[in-house]
Amino acid sequence: MKKASLAAAIVAWLVVGPAFAGQPDEEARAVEARAAEELLLGSGDEARRLSDYQIFTREISADSLVLDTFDAAVAEAGVAAATMLDARQALASALDLDRDLQTGDRLYVRYEQAFTAEGVAIGIGRVLWAELRTRSKGTIAIHRFRTREHGERFWLANGQAAIAPSMRMPLDVISISSGFGLRPDPFEQPRPLAATGKPEPMGGPKRSGSSLPPGLPTGTVGYGAAPTPPIGAVPIYMNPDGSWKTSLTKATPKRSSAGALFMHDGVDLVAPTGTPIYAAADGIVVGVGPNGRYGNWIQVDHAGKLSTVYGHLSRFADGLMVGTTVSRGDVIGFVGSTGRSTGAHLHFEVQSEGKAVNPTTHPEFKSVSMRGVDIERFKKQVARSLEEREREAKVAASLRR
Repeated sequence: MKKASLAAAIVAWLVVGPAFAGQPDEEARAVEARAAEELLLGSGDEARRLSDYQIFTREISADSLVLDTFDAAVAEAGVAAATMLDARQALASALDLDRDLQTGDRLYVRYEQAFTAEGVAIGIGRVLWAELRTRSKGTIAIHRFRTREHGERFWLANGQAAIAPSMRMPLDVISISSGFGLRPDPFEQPRPLAATGKPEPMGGPKRSGSSLPPGLPTGTVGYGAAPTPPIGAVPIYMNPDGSWKTSLTKATPKRSSAGALFMHDGVDLVAPTGTPIYAAADGIVVGVGPNGRYGNWIQVDHAGKLSTVYGHLSRFADGLMVGTTVSRGDVIGFVGSTGRSTGAHLHFEVQSEGKAVNPTTHPEFKSVSMRGVDIERFKKQVARSLEEREREAKVAASLRR
Protein backbone atom coordinates (compact mmCIF):
# COMPACT_ATOMS: atom_id res chain seq x y z
CA MET A 1 0.00 0.00 0.00
CA LYS A 2 1.33 3.46 -0.92
CA LYS A 3 2.09 5.99 1.83
CA ALA A 4 -0.73 8.34 0.78
CA SER A 5 -3.28 5.52 0.75
CA LEU A 6 -2.05 4.23 4.08
CA ALA A 7 -2.23 7.73 5.57
CA ALA A 8 -5.78 8.20 4.26
CA ALA A 9 -6.83 4.92 5.83
CA ILE A 10 -5.33 5.89 9.16
CA VAL A 11 -6.94 9.34 9.01
CA ALA A 12 -10.32 7.76 8.22
CA TRP A 13 -9.98 5.43 11.18
CA LEU A 14 -8.99 8.23 13.52
CA VAL A 15 -11.93 10.41 12.39
CA VAL A 16 -14.63 7.78 11.98
CA GLY A 17 -13.54 4.83 14.08
CA PRO A 18 -13.59 6.52 17.48
CA ALA A 19 -17.23 7.51 16.95
CA PHE A 20 -18.09 3.88 17.44
CA ALA A 21 -15.89 3.53 20.48
CA GLY A 22 -16.88 6.54 22.54
CA GLN A 23 -13.52 8.32 21.88
CA PRO A 24 -12.80 12.10 22.38
CA ASP A 25 -14.59 14.81 20.44
CA GLU A 26 -14.11 15.69 16.77
CA GLU A 27 -11.41 18.34 17.32
CA ALA A 28 -9.18 15.93 19.25
CA ARG A 29 -9.63 13.31 16.54
CA ALA A 30 -8.57 15.82 13.86
CA VAL A 31 -5.37 16.64 15.77
CA GLU A 32 -4.56 12.96 16.04
CA ALA A 33 -5.20 12.50 12.32
CA ARG A 34 -2.82 15.33 11.36
CA ALA A 35 -0.11 13.87 13.63
CA ALA A 36 -0.49 10.47 11.98
CA GLU A 37 -0.30 12.00 8.51
CA GLU A 38 2.88 13.94 9.34
CA LEU A 39 4.40 10.82 10.79
CA LEU A 40 3.90 9.00 7.51
CA LEU A 41 4.35 11.81 4.94
CA GLY A 42 6.59 14.29 6.73
CA SER A 43 6.12 17.82 7.94
CA GLY A 44 4.13 20.26 5.85
CA ASP A 45 6.92 22.82 6.28
CA GLU A 46 8.93 21.70 3.23
CA ALA A 47 11.68 24.29 3.55
CA ARG A 48 12.31 23.41 7.19
CA ARG A 49 12.28 19.69 6.41
CA LEU A 50 14.86 20.09 3.61
CA SER A 51 17.03 22.23 5.87
CA ASP A 52 16.92 19.57 8.57
CA TYR A 53 18.05 16.82 6.23
CA GLN A 54 20.13 18.67 3.63
CA ILE A 55 23.39 16.73 3.19
CA PHE A 56 26.81 17.81 1.99
CA THR A 57 30.11 15.92 1.80
CA ARG A 58 33.60 16.98 2.75
CA GLU A 59 37.01 15.40 2.22
CA ILE A 60 39.06 14.99 5.39
CA SER A 61 42.72 14.03 5.71
CA ALA A 62 44.31 12.55 8.82
CA ASP A 63 47.63 11.00 9.77
CA SER A 64 49.34 9.45 12.77
CA LEU A 65 52.42 7.57 13.91
CA VAL A 66 52.21 3.84 14.51
CA LEU A 67 53.11 3.36 18.16
CA ASP A 68 51.39 0.05 18.85
CA THR A 69 48.95 -1.55 16.39
CA PHE A 70 47.39 -0.48 13.10
CA ASP A 71 43.98 -0.09 14.74
CA ALA A 72 45.50 2.10 17.45
CA ALA A 73 47.05 4.30 14.74
CA VAL A 74 43.65 4.63 13.05
CA ALA A 75 42.07 5.71 16.35
CA GLU A 76 44.92 8.17 16.99
CA ALA A 77 44.28 9.73 13.56
CA GLY A 78 40.65 10.27 14.57
CA VAL A 79 39.20 8.00 11.88
CA ALA A 80 36.30 5.72 12.79
CA ALA A 81 37.09 2.01 12.65
CA ALA A 82 34.02 1.44 10.43
CA THR A 83 35.32 4.01 7.93
CA MET A 84 38.64 2.15 7.64
CA LEU A 85 37.18 -1.35 7.40
CA ASP A 86 37.43 -1.90 3.64
CA ALA A 87 40.68 0.11 3.42
CA ARG A 88 42.15 -2.08 6.15
CA GLN A 89 41.36 -5.19 4.13
CA ALA A 90 42.90 -3.63 1.02
CA LEU A 91 46.14 -2.74 2.84
CA ALA A 92 46.26 -6.26 4.29
CA SER A 93 46.47 -7.62 0.73
CA ALA A 94 49.95 -6.08 0.42
CA LEU A 95 51.39 -6.52 3.92
CA ASP A 96 50.71 -8.20 7.23
CA LEU A 97 49.30 -5.50 9.48
CA ASP A 98 50.34 -7.43 12.59
CA ARG A 99 53.86 -8.52 11.66
CA ASP A 100 55.08 -5.90 9.19
CA LEU A 101 54.28 -2.70 11.11
CA GLN A 102 56.86 -1.22 13.46
CA THR A 103 56.91 1.64 15.93
CA GLY A 104 57.57 4.84 14.01
CA ASP A 105 55.80 3.81 10.78
CA ARG A 106 53.30 6.40 9.55
CA LEU A 107 49.65 6.21 8.44
CA TYR A 108 47.93 8.75 6.16
CA VAL A 109 44.22 8.59 5.28
CA ARG A 110 42.02 10.76 3.09
CA TYR A 111 38.30 10.06 3.30
CA GLU A 112 34.93 11.53 2.38
CA GLN A 113 32.29 12.11 5.07
CA ALA A 114 28.64 13.20 4.76
CA PHE A 115 27.22 15.86 7.11
CA THR A 116 23.89 17.52 7.75
CA ALA A 117 23.54 21.31 7.34
CA GLU A 118 24.13 21.59 11.08
CA GLY A 119 27.45 19.72 10.83
CA VAL A 120 26.35 16.37 12.21
CA ALA A 121 28.19 13.43 10.59
CA ILE A 122 25.89 10.99 8.77
CA GLY A 123 26.68 7.38 7.98
CA ILE A 124 30.08 5.78 7.47
CA GLY A 125 32.97 7.65 5.87
CA ARG A 126 34.36 6.54 2.52
CA VAL A 127 38.15 6.23 2.23
CA LEU A 128 39.49 7.72 -1.01
CA TRP A 129 43.11 6.75 -0.48
CA ALA A 130 45.41 5.63 2.30
CA GLU A 131 49.13 5.16 2.71
CA LEU A 132 51.41 3.32 5.11
CA ARG A 133 55.09 4.29 5.21
CA THR A 134 56.82 1.29 6.73
CA ARG A 135 60.42 0.36 7.45
CA SER A 136 59.93 -3.29 6.55
CA LYS A 137 57.95 -3.03 3.29
CA GLY A 138 58.50 0.55 2.11
CA THR A 139 55.51 2.72 1.16
CA ILE A 140 52.22 0.91 0.54
CA ALA A 141 49.39 3.06 -0.86
CA ILE A 142 45.85 2.21 -1.96
CA HIS A 143 43.60 4.43 -4.10
CA ARG A 144 39.88 4.10 -4.78
CA PHE A 145 39.33 4.09 -8.55
CA ARG A 146 36.63 2.99 -11.00
CA THR A 147 37.68 1.04 -14.11
CA ARG A 148 35.56 0.14 -17.10
CA GLU A 149 36.02 -3.59 -16.55
CA HIS A 150 36.15 -4.05 -12.78
CA GLY A 151 34.07 -1.20 -11.39
CA GLU A 152 35.15 0.71 -8.28
CA ARG A 153 37.64 -0.82 -5.87
CA PHE A 154 40.98 -0.13 -4.20
CA TRP A 155 44.13 -0.39 -6.28
CA LEU A 156 47.79 -0.34 -5.31
CA ALA A 157 49.88 2.47 -6.78
CA ASN A 158 51.32 0.08 -9.41
CA GLY A 159 47.85 -0.60 -10.85
CA GLN A 160 47.36 -3.98 -9.18
CA ALA A 161 44.07 -4.68 -7.44
CA ALA A 162 44.36 -4.38 -3.65
CA ILE A 163 42.56 -7.67 -3.19
CA ALA A 164 44.51 -10.69 -2.09
CA PRO A 165 44.32 -13.60 -4.59
CA SER A 166 42.14 -16.42 -3.34
CA MET A 167 45.26 -18.57 -2.96
CA ARG A 168 48.71 -17.60 -1.69
CA MET A 169 52.11 -19.24 -2.00
CA PRO A 170 52.94 -21.27 1.12
CA LEU A 171 56.17 -19.44 2.05
CA ASP A 172 56.76 -15.76 2.72
CA VAL A 173 59.95 -15.69 0.62
CA ILE A 174 59.72 -17.54 -2.68
CA SER A 175 62.87 -18.99 -4.25
CA ILE A 176 62.10 -21.68 -6.84
CA SER A 177 64.84 -24.25 -7.31
CA SER A 178 62.84 -26.50 -9.62
CA GLY A 179 59.78 -25.51 -11.62
CA PHE A 180 56.70 -27.33 -12.84
CA GLY A 181 57.12 -29.70 -15.80
CA LEU A 182 59.69 -32.11 -17.19
CA ARG A 183 63.07 -32.17 -15.46
CA PRO A 184 66.03 -34.51 -15.00
CA ASP A 185 65.95 -36.76 -11.95
CA PRO A 186 67.75 -34.72 -9.25
CA PHE A 187 69.18 -37.93 -7.79
CA GLU A 188 71.08 -38.53 -11.01
CA GLN A 189 72.77 -35.12 -10.84
CA PRO A 190 76.26 -34.56 -9.36
CA ARG A 191 76.01 -34.13 -5.63
CA PRO A 192 76.84 -30.64 -4.30
CA LEU A 193 80.10 -30.30 -2.40
CA ALA A 194 79.87 -29.46 1.27
CA ALA A 195 82.22 -27.01 2.96
CA THR A 196 84.62 -29.90 3.56
CA GLY A 197 84.90 -30.57 -0.17
CA LYS A 198 83.08 -33.91 0.16
CA PRO A 199 79.73 -34.73 -1.42
CA GLU A 200 76.81 -33.89 0.84
CA PRO A 201 74.37 -36.69 1.72
CA MET A 202 71.18 -36.75 -0.34
CA GLY A 203 67.66 -37.59 0.72
CA GLY A 204 66.11 -37.29 4.15
CA PRO A 205 67.81 -37.36 7.52
CA LYS A 206 70.18 -40.24 8.25
CA ARG A 207 68.61 -43.19 10.03
CA SER A 208 70.26 -45.97 11.94
CA GLY A 209 69.52 -49.54 10.85
CA SER A 210 67.27 -50.52 7.98
CA SER A 211 63.89 -49.63 9.49
CA LEU A 212 61.80 -47.05 7.62
CA PRO A 213 59.31 -44.52 8.97
CA PRO A 214 55.62 -45.47 8.83
CA GLY A 215 54.12 -45.01 5.37
CA LEU A 216 57.46 -45.03 3.57
CA PRO A 217 57.65 -48.11 1.32
CA THR A 218 60.77 -50.26 1.14
CA GLY A 219 63.04 -49.20 -1.70
CA THR A 220 61.88 -45.59 -1.91
CA VAL A 221 64.69 -43.35 -3.11
CA GLY A 222 66.04 -41.22 -0.31
CA TYR A 223 66.16 -44.20 2.02
CA GLY A 224 67.18 -46.85 -0.50
CA ALA A 225 67.10 -47.71 -4.21
CA ALA A 226 64.14 -46.73 -6.40
CA PRO A 227 62.02 -49.56 -7.79
CA THR A 228 62.59 -50.18 -11.46
CA PRO A 229 59.75 -49.20 -13.82
CA PRO A 230 58.24 -51.96 -15.98
CA ILE A 231 60.24 -52.94 -19.07
CA GLY A 232 59.00 -51.11 -22.15
CA ALA A 233 57.15 -48.48 -20.14
CA VAL A 234 58.06 -44.80 -20.05
CA PRO A 235 58.48 -43.60 -16.45
CA ILE A 236 56.51 -40.38 -15.87
CA TYR A 237 56.85 -39.94 -12.11
CA MET A 238 56.93 -41.96 -8.92
CA ASN A 239 53.72 -42.32 -6.94
CA PRO A 240 53.60 -41.50 -3.21
CA ASP A 241 53.71 -45.24 -2.47
CA GLY A 242 57.03 -45.52 -4.32
CA SER A 243 55.65 -47.17 -7.47
CA TRP A 244 56.14 -45.65 -10.90
CA LYS A 245 53.37 -44.07 -12.88
CA THR A 246 54.14 -45.12 -16.43
CA SER A 247 53.01 -44.78 -19.99
CA LEU A 248 52.67 -48.30 -21.42
CA THR A 249 54.50 -47.69 -24.65
CA LYS A 250 57.79 -48.82 -26.10
CA ALA A 251 58.82 -45.21 -26.73
CA THR A 252 61.90 -44.11 -24.85
CA PRO A 253 61.76 -41.29 -22.28
CA LYS A 254 62.91 -37.83 -23.27
CA ARG A 255 66.56 -37.32 -22.54
CA SER A 256 68.86 -34.41 -21.99
CA SER A 257 72.59 -34.26 -21.41
CA ALA A 258 71.74 -34.96 -17.76
CA GLY A 259 69.72 -38.13 -18.51
CA ALA A 260 66.01 -39.01 -18.63
CA LEU A 261 63.41 -36.28 -18.02
CA PHE A 262 60.54 -36.88 -15.64
CA MET A 263 57.37 -34.95 -14.86
CA HIS A 264 57.62 -32.69 -11.80
CA ASP A 265 54.05 -32.08 -10.63
CA GLY A 266 54.80 -29.05 -8.46
CA VAL A 267 57.44 -26.46 -7.67
CA ASP A 268 60.32 -26.79 -5.22
CA LEU A 269 60.69 -23.78 -2.92
CA VAL A 270 64.07 -23.49 -1.22
CA ALA A 271 64.06 -22.44 2.43
CA PRO A 272 65.97 -23.30 5.61
CA THR A 273 64.77 -26.23 7.71
CA GLY A 274 62.13 -25.04 10.15
CA THR A 275 60.73 -22.24 7.96
CA PRO A 276 56.94 -21.95 8.58
CA ILE A 277 54.65 -23.27 5.84
CA TYR A 278 51.26 -21.56 5.41
CA ALA A 279 47.99 -22.95 4.07
CA ALA A 280 47.47 -21.63 0.55
CA ALA A 281 43.73 -21.11 1.08
CA ASP A 282 40.82 -22.03 3.33
CA GLY A 283 40.22 -25.74 3.30
CA ILE A 284 40.10 -29.11 5.08
CA VAL A 285 43.13 -31.33 5.74
CA VAL A 286 42.52 -34.69 4.02
CA GLY A 287 45.99 -36.15 4.45
CA VAL A 288 48.84 -35.70 6.92
CA GLY A 289 51.78 -37.97 7.79
CA PRO A 290 54.74 -39.80 6.19
CA ASN A 291 53.95 -40.54 2.54
CA GLY A 292 56.56 -42.19 0.34
CA ARG A 293 58.67 -39.91 -1.80
CA TYR A 294 56.94 -36.88 -0.29
CA GLY A 295 58.32 -37.65 3.16
CA ASN A 296 56.22 -35.82 5.73
CA TRP A 297 53.26 -34.72 3.64
CA ILE A 298 50.04 -32.72 3.88
CA GLN A 299 47.11 -32.49 1.48
CA VAL A 300 44.39 -29.86 1.85
CA ASP A 301 41.16 -29.78 -0.17
CA HIS A 302 39.75 -26.37 -1.13
CA ALA A 303 36.65 -25.00 -2.81
CA GLY A 304 36.36 -25.31 -6.58
CA LYS A 305 37.75 -28.88 -6.68
CA LEU A 306 41.25 -27.60 -5.91
CA SER A 307 43.76 -29.31 -3.62
CA THR A 308 47.24 -28.35 -2.42
CA VAL A 309 50.03 -30.74 -1.48
CA TYR A 310 53.05 -29.96 0.72
CA GLY A 311 56.01 -32.34 0.83
CA HIS A 312 59.35 -33.01 2.61
CA LEU A 313 58.28 -31.30 5.86
CA SER A 314 60.47 -31.54 8.94
CA ARG A 315 57.38 -31.56 11.16
CA PHE A 316 53.70 -30.64 11.27
CA ALA A 317 51.95 -27.84 13.16
CA ASP A 318 50.73 -28.94 16.58
CA GLY A 319 47.30 -30.53 16.48
CA LEU A 320 47.12 -30.84 12.69
CA MET A 321 45.19 -33.95 11.68
CA VAL A 322 42.82 -35.25 9.02
CA GLY A 323 39.60 -33.26 9.26
CA THR A 324 41.24 -30.10 10.61
CA THR A 325 39.81 -26.92 9.05
CA VAL A 326 42.51 -24.43 8.10
CA SER A 327 42.32 -20.82 6.96
CA ARG A 328 44.42 -19.07 4.37
CA GLY A 329 47.76 -18.18 5.99
CA ASP A 330 47.53 -20.63 8.92
CA VAL A 331 50.84 -22.32 9.78
CA ILE A 332 50.43 -26.01 8.93
CA GLY A 333 54.02 -27.27 9.06
CA PHE A 334 57.72 -26.53 8.70
CA VAL A 335 60.23 -26.94 5.86
CA GLY A 336 62.48 -30.00 5.95
CA SER A 337 64.15 -32.63 3.77
CA THR A 338 62.27 -35.85 4.44
CA GLY A 339 61.42 -38.39 1.75
CA ARG A 340 62.97 -38.23 -1.70
CA SER A 341 64.80 -34.94 -1.25
CA THR A 342 68.24 -33.56 -2.04
CA GLY A 343 68.12 -30.81 0.61
CA ALA A 344 65.86 -28.57 2.66
CA HIS A 345 62.95 -27.31 0.54
CA LEU A 346 59.18 -27.48 0.18
CA HIS A 347 57.59 -29.40 -2.65
CA PHE A 348 54.36 -27.48 -3.37
CA GLU A 349 51.74 -28.95 -5.63
CA VAL A 350 48.32 -27.74 -6.81
CA GLN A 351 45.73 -30.12 -8.20
CA SER A 352 42.60 -29.16 -10.11
CA GLU A 353 40.05 -31.98 -10.18
CA GLY A 354 42.90 -34.35 -9.31
CA LYS A 355 45.20 -33.16 -12.10
CA ALA A 356 48.44 -31.31 -11.27
CA VAL A 357 48.61 -27.71 -12.53
CA ASN A 358 51.35 -25.09 -12.40
CA PRO A 359 50.86 -22.91 -9.30
CA THR A 360 53.02 -20.08 -10.70
CA THR A 361 50.60 -19.54 -13.60
CA HIS A 362 47.29 -20.62 -12.06
CA PRO A 363 44.78 -17.70 -11.96
CA GLU A 364 43.88 -18.35 -8.29
CA PHE A 365 47.38 -17.13 -7.35
CA LYS A 366 47.30 -13.96 -9.42
CA SER A 367 45.91 -10.49 -8.72
CA VAL A 368 43.95 -8.42 -11.24
CA SER A 369 45.89 -5.57 -12.87
CA MET A 370 44.63 -2.53 -14.76
CA ARG A 371 45.18 -2.27 -18.49
CA GLY A 372 45.07 0.23 -21.33
CA VAL A 373 43.35 3.58 -20.85
CA ASP A 374 42.44 2.79 -17.24
CA ILE A 375 46.05 2.66 -16.07
CA GLU A 376 46.81 6.05 -17.62
CA ARG A 377 43.76 7.65 -15.95
CA PHE A 378 44.72 6.01 -12.68
CA LYS A 379 48.29 7.36 -12.77
CA LYS A 380 46.93 10.89 -13.24
CA GLN A 381 44.56 10.47 -10.29
CA VAL A 382 47.40 9.24 -8.06
CA ALA A 383 49.57 12.20 -9.11
CA ARG A 384 46.75 14.66 -8.27
CA SER A 385 46.27 13.02 -4.86
CA LEU A 386 49.95 13.34 -4.02
CA GLU A 387 50.00 16.99 -5.15
CA GLU A 388 46.96 17.74 -2.95
CA ARG A 389 48.70 16.25 0.06
CA GLU A 390 51.84 18.29 -0.61
CA ARG A 391 49.73 21.47 -0.69
CA GLU A 392 48.08 20.51 2.59
CA ALA A 393 51.48 19.90 4.18
CA LYS A 394 52.77 23.31 3.07
CA VAL A 395 49.69 25.09 4.45
CA ALA A 396 50.01 23.24 7.77
CA ALA A 397 53.71 24.11 7.99
CA SER A 398 53.02 27.81 7.35
CA LEU A 399 50.38 27.89 10.10
CA ARG A 400 52.84 26.44 12.61
CA ARG A 401 55.37 29.25 12.01
